[in-house]
Amino acid sequence: MLLYDKGYPLKYASISVYQKSHLMSLSQLSPDLLDQRPDLLPNHKQLLALPERIIQFGTGVLLRGLPDYFVNKANQQGIFNGRIVVVKSTSTGGTDAFAEQQNVFSHSIRGIDNGKQIDEIVLNTAISRTLSAATSWEAILECARNPEIKIAISNTTEVGIQLTDDNLFASPPTSFPGKLTAYLFERYKTFNGSAESGMIIIPTELIVGNGNKLREIVLEQAERNNLGKAFTEWVEFNNEFCNSLVDRIVPGKPDADTISELTERQGFQDNLLIASEVYSLWAIEGNEKVAAALSFAPADKGVVIAPNIDLFRELKLRLLNGTHTLASGLCYLHGLDTVRESMENPETADYIANVMLKELAPAIPYEIEPGVAEAFGNQVLDRFRNPFIRHQLIDITVQYTAKMKMRNIPTLLNHYKTSETAPELFARGFAAFLQFMKPVLHQGEIYYGDRNGQQYPIRCDAAAYFDEKWKNATSAHDLASTVMADADLWGTDLTLLPGFEDAVKKYM
Repeated sequence: MLLYDKGYPLKYASISVYQKSHLMSLSQLSPDLLDQRPDLLPNHKQLLALPERIIQFGTGVLLRGLPDYFVNKANQQGIFNGRIVVVKSTSTGGTDAFAEQQNVFSHSIRGIDNGKQIDEIVLNTAISRTLSAATSWEAILECARNPEIKIAISNTTEVGIQLTDDNLFASPPTSFPGKLTAYLFERYKTFNGSAESGMIIIPTELIVGNGNKLREIVLEQAERNNLGKAFTEWVEFNNEFCNSLVDRIVPGKPDADTISELTERQGFQDNLLIASEVYSLWAIEGNEKVAAALSFAPADKGVVIAPNIDLFRELKLRLLNGTHTLASGLCYLHGLDTVRESMENPETADYIANVMLKELAPAIPYEIEPGVAEAFGNQVLDRFRNPFIRHQLIDITVQYTAKMKMRNIPTLLNHYKTSETAPELFARGFAAFLQFMKPVLHQGEIYYGDRNGQQYPIRCDAAAYFDEKWKNATSAHDLASTVMADADLWGTDLTLLPGFEDAVKKYM
């Protein structure tokens, strides 16, 4: 790949340190400039002129670093030839950065693959437009009327796929499932409910059976809003809701040092720059119809379309994500800031390896050969040690409570099917979670915790719940007992698990 400083091509391997004043911005990539610098974006005219074939709900780095990466790679190979309309569903932030850069962004990929060090930068042109649901709802509905847009992708975090009382005729509906139902209804009306107008819908939210759950909510929303039996039958029989799993470590915005380093190497500034590890997996549960529609899949071995993806899901959800959830608060309160730092600290590195391999792996609530789980776990530990990825622990704690419930409580319950002894390491991580969720300050809608005099945001929908519980608790032990006994919060009373309550209190 060729990179530029003031328009002069330099081979990637020979790039030296640049002065920032010499760097152009990626927002300057106007069509005229791209015409003058074709090597900066090979085949840019063809790539930027490809038709829109996917609608994506979510602008986050995970979607840009995985599904959008696969689509871009396929377009470069000429085997999909379609672009993505991105919908920004949240009310915070805007779409200006995307518009300024014509939705083009840089993707730094670094790590070890089969013993070989990978360090490359890809310029992604897969996104055609980025629309705000709050201000461009009619433009989004216009996409529903486009016969070529037959695929929908989403990532709205674990709390995004929830049934709420939603008005589907609002502009826009409040929830993501509400928006999707309204979008499908518009498509149904436009094409008179034809079988050919059905869509392939792939949620990537990290919940078990995400496609099945989203389908159920869409059908319930349709019934609540009286959209008619014919529409619900069209949704049910002509649209494919695919369970899927995404697996790639794509941290939030890179830190200042990484941004500076990559900016100097590229020779231009990019406000949408993302970084990821090399490993990538998008496992999609689907049939031949799904495989035919997702014609970008052959571009990369990381896209797997199979009749059943339970094994992929359980390994990733319980070992990688489950370990992240149990360790993030503990390591953060230990004074560390990133996963990499946690793997460089002997105490926390030992905790991470042991809780994953000795407690979580044997208790995965799915029949998995021990050797398979151990091999996957060791691979995950290598990924955690990636020297190029600075995955912020504070980012992993977003929606901490929902993640703990979804990723770890099923494993905890399965542990007790074969053991009467409390999992000590799990208890330690759970105690750290409870301590992390202790607000000391409330400003507006944001709650803050305290780490040795340093305030940190508690970005979790349960923050107000924990604020009340901590204020009413007579001690940390009292807090632990109260929260653990809340069956409405966890789906079960955790104090009934032999020895678990005492183990958690010991670590509080």
